[in-house]
Amino acid sequence: MGILLAIMLVPLAVATEVASPGWMERNGFLASEIAMLFATTISVFLARRFLDRRSFGSMGLRLGRKAVTDVFTGILITGLMMGLIFLLMSAADWLKVEGFAWQSDPPRIVLKGVLEFGLLFVLVGWNEELLFRGYQLQSLASGTNLLWGVVLSSLLFGAAHLGNPGAGNVGGVLLGITLAGLFMAYAYTRTRSLWLSIGIHVGWNFFEGVVFGFPVSGLDIYRLTHVQVTGPELWTGGSFGPEAGLILLPAMCLGFALVHIYSSRSRMDVT
Repeated sequence: MGILLAIMLVPLAVATEVASPGWMERNGFLASEIAMLFATTISVFLARRFLDRRSFGSMGLRLGRKAVTDVFTGILITGLMMGLIFLLMSAADWLKVEGFAWQSDPPRIVLKGVLEFGLLFVLVGWNEELLFRGYQLQSLASGTNLLWGVVLSSLLFGAAHLGNPGAGNVGGVLLGITLAGLFMAYAYTRTRSLWLSIGIHVGWNFFEGVVFGFPVSGLDIYRLTHVQVTGPELWTGGSFGPEAGLILLPAMCLGFALVHIYSSRSRMDVT
């Protein structure tokens, strides 16, 4: 996949710099995710088709009305989870709202920031779920069993975030992101579809960062809500964000419960 990523990224960098000088410097993260979109999708497709002798859609990517429902349900679930974190931190006096983006930025800038990071998080959700809950989890499960597939792929997901900014609390980051991986793996195992976990991933990042103003895995992004977090890092996650703090645990309990309820009702509708 690294070779494919380089093949995609170099022409993209050249083309965008010719069309808009300085674009790569201003939008490096978005550019890398666009390149990753092609590299991840193509490499997983080829591996699935020629190594596993199975279809791409068999990973849980079949299209239809249910896929759309799963995506938007996943986004809604994480909106409620991040809202709970925001309320708990406010109640504990660990968070202060300093203002909102529309109070200082013109509507054009607000819309641009929301749309750009919305697109970015759609790409991140697709790329990472296709790789971790798609190919890695399912390949590991086929070689061992489902439990080991879920655990190992979630640990790999956690380890992949240790290089992010603000990841000084290695234990908290690894535990929190691994738990997030287990949560999204649970969504997959309950539905045998990646669409719910993709929606969860997209909504998680969007609500955490853009809507409620927290750092997203250590990344500083455009925020609609400007907040100052002052609580203990053990609980709040510090500069990495709530994913690395104990405040994540009650939100995870809510998330697991909502996924269980939704997937149970979906199974009843099928039968």
